[in-house]
Amino acid sequence: MLSRQLTGAVMRTLEPWQAAAFATYTAEHRDELVEFLPWAETVVDEDSAREFLQRYADGLARDERRLYGLYADDGRLVGGTLFRVFSTAASMCEVGVWLSAEARGRGLVTEAVRAMIDWAMDERGINRVEWHCSTTNAASSAVARRLGMRLEGVHRESFVHRGRADDVEVWALVSSDRTAA
Repeated sequence: MLSRQLTGAVMRTLEPWQAAAFATYTAEHRDELVEFLPWAETVVDEDSAREFLQRYADGLARDERRLYGLYADDGRLVGGTLFRVFSTAASMCEVGVWLSAEARGRGLVTEAVRAMIDWAMDERGINRVEWHCSTTNAASSAVARRLGMRLEGVHRESFVHRGRADDVEVWALVSSDRTAA
């Protein structure tokens, strides 16, 4: 899955050669990204953006992770999705997302992640898809719910970021959830 047309956007692989654009995007949206995304503090220039994107490119080569950009119809980067973890051996993956404020409220993240889930489960045979988010991130929890995921529990104080230890909700969808629906 290198590219997929979505409603009002395109999802395609975000690669190291796009480091300048990714660094610019991060700088422009840092204030809205940094609350939940540690990389928003460490991607500060083209070199650090390239290093971040290269880790995902290397992970893709090892079939362990993937990173996609979400691009508006005018070509602007407005967000992204990722398989933070992707393990065919364990038959599980973890998805994550970020989206600029101007692109929210149109179902873009839900549509993109649904496509990722379909690909992971139908094409790659993944049985379990996880979604982790801070208990303070209601928008993220709402997406997991819309995707048909079940809240399995909360890992207390398991995400240390910006000097605080947040509780993390763990949502999941397993293959049998899809066949039962």
